[in-house]
Amino acid sequence: MQGFGDENFEGESGLEIQKAANAELDDDGKPSRTGNLWTASAHIITAIIGSGVLSLAWGVAQLGWIAGVATLVIFSAITLYTSSLLADCYRSPLTGKRNYTYKDVVKNNLGQTMYVACAMVQYANLCGMVVGYTITASISMAAIQKSDCFHRRGHENSCSVSHNPYMIGMGILEIFLSQIPNFHKLSMLSVVAAIMSFAYSSIGVGLALAKVISGQGERTTLTGVEVGIGLSAAEKTWRMFRAFGDIAFAYTYSQILVEIQDTLKATPPENQVMKKANIVAVSTTTAFYMMCGCFGYAAFGNNAPGNLLTGFGFYEPFWLVDLANACIVLHLVGAYQVFAQPVFSAVELRANKKWPKSNFITREYKIGIGKNRNKFTSVNLMRLIWRSSFVILATLFALILPFFNDILAFLGAMGYWPLTVYFPIEMYIAKNKIKKWSRRWLGLQLINSVCLLVAVAAGCGSIQGLNKALKTYKPFQVKE
Repeated sequence: MQGFGDENFEGESGLEIQKAANAELDDDGKPSRTGNLWTASAHIITAIIGSGVLSLAWGVAQLGWIAGVATLVIFSAITLYTSSLLADCYRSPLTGKRNYTYKDVVKNNLGQTMYVACAMVQYANLCGMVVGYTITASISMAAIQKSDCFHRRGHENSCSVSHNPYMIGMGILEIFLSQIPNFHKLSMLSVVAAIMSFAYSSIGVGLALAKVISGQGERTTLTGVEVGIGLSAAEKTWRMFRAFGDIAFAYTYSQILVEIQDTLKATPPENQVMKKANIVAVSTTTAFYMMCGCFGYAAFGNNAPGNLLTGFGFYEPFWLVDLANACIVLHLVGAYQVFAQPVFSAVELRANKKWPKSNFITREYKIGIGKNRNKFTSVNLMRLIWRSSFVILATLFALILPFFNDILAFLGAMGYWPLTVYFPIEMYIAKNKIKKWSRRWLGLQLINSVCLLVAVAAGCGSIQGLNKALKTYKPFQVKE
């Protein structure tokens, strides 16, 4: 009897262990996802409120009060609408199978050709974001040094500072952070980054508002910067195109939306939670964008700087400007990882499928101290070498092309239309079998076409700006 009882006890224990193990896995056999509305919102806010917010005052100045405000509102509405369409594509409608990446969603809805096109655009845009964030973080770090110099020596001093050491430092830090295994481990980093984005946006808005209230605001116009001495009609047009690109860049995050959705718990349904997260994040960021763009324009008028906090429209209080720029750096450190992780994952998954028995690719080496040796962290040789190489290459590109506004406009033009507008709309049409030439189809294609025209215009403006900057730029030298 005792032996039988022991066997029964062992059997029940084994069943309980198996149930516990199954409880820790999702329906696809992967570790149970723990994301919720607030972590998803934090990821999105981290991705959206970035360097783009700093150029919005300049963008509104180029377009004026009417077109500038209207452009912000329209881009916000389109982004929210198409993001909701994309959220419904996370699970396949027939099988309920998860799509882990943006390109997987496109493949299952639009086929192999579109899958290849999407992958090329998505990863080019993600890599561009990483380079752009390296540039922006270095500008903010250099601005702290320049701000202190201006405070000590006076605002008329040149205070020349090289951005290059700061870019290299950013790259070294990101090599270490890039060893975070996957997107699911980034929640805390994203929360901190989101808090930092609110902090520096609030400081920028507060400084601009204080300048307006004190009566020091400069002249503004309904149509923005005026054609005249020093500004031709052609240059005004190019600037407007670049402004469209800057604003589009400020709303570009759809390329990582599916990856963010893949961190959510299965209940309540992921698409419902993601739609709510989109509303929370886009509404919040649009409010900040309107304040940064409008208060910044009201404060500086048609002479609004290309970067609200590093263009030195504000010199005092210098410590507050320094704090804002420190928050920008901390935010971009986290945002870098949000955009880099999908690229890391794509290469590593492909390597795992091709060489599943390779110790170099699959083996994890535990690293720790004392009794917690196995609980601290682990290092994978493939992850270490590949991710470090990627960060080094991105840093080199940033060193070669440190042009803030033109880079933003180019990235916005390259990524916004295909990833935020075209693919979500085409997948929605295919998934819901919307008839060609129906009212719904015509409405969707109208949005598609208008956004394409804006993207082409922004792309042309950014290329013209880059070409103009390259004629006078000498890399690896001290910049003002």
